[in-house]
Amino acid sequence: MAKQTGRALVASNKKARHDYFIEDVMEAGVVLSGTEVKALRAGRASLVDGWCTIDGGEMWLEGVHIPEYAQGTWTNHAPRRKRKLLLHRQEIDRWEAKTREKGQTIVPLSLYFLDGRAKVEIALARGKKDWDKRQSLRERQDNLEAQRAMREQRDR
Repeated sequence: MAKQTGRALVASNKKARHDYFIEDVMEAGVVLSGTEVKALRAGRASLVDGWCTIDGGEMWLEGVHIPEYAQGTWTNHAPRRKRKLLLHRQEIDRWEAKTREKGQTIVPLSLYFLDGRAKVEIALARGKKDWDKRQSLRERQDNLEAQRAMREQRDR
């Protein structure tokens, strides 16, 4: 069987960019069991309720739903178990110091395979207030309207 190359997206968390200001992004490896990998290769996962914690000098991915593998037997995994993230000690220590600040959290943005290995893109984020979310939506709508007007002007 040929080895996979490139990046194959499994799941992305679009809600995270709506709910948080993204300040820093990093790629991390994920420790998975065999049936979890097979379920991901089938393209099934949800990052919507996911977050990361730092416990005992290790970073953990929690709340991410990887459904049980359909052809799995008694070896199937628990869909919402804690999964260890593979990062360098300095990166974990740096992010742990930043998350101690008020309002900072670590959220997963996307889950993908990079050259056959499961990776998760995590972000250091600060929560948005409701008015921030409304302002972001308004800015995006204004940009779309401006682009539409410029396109109409160009096409005339």
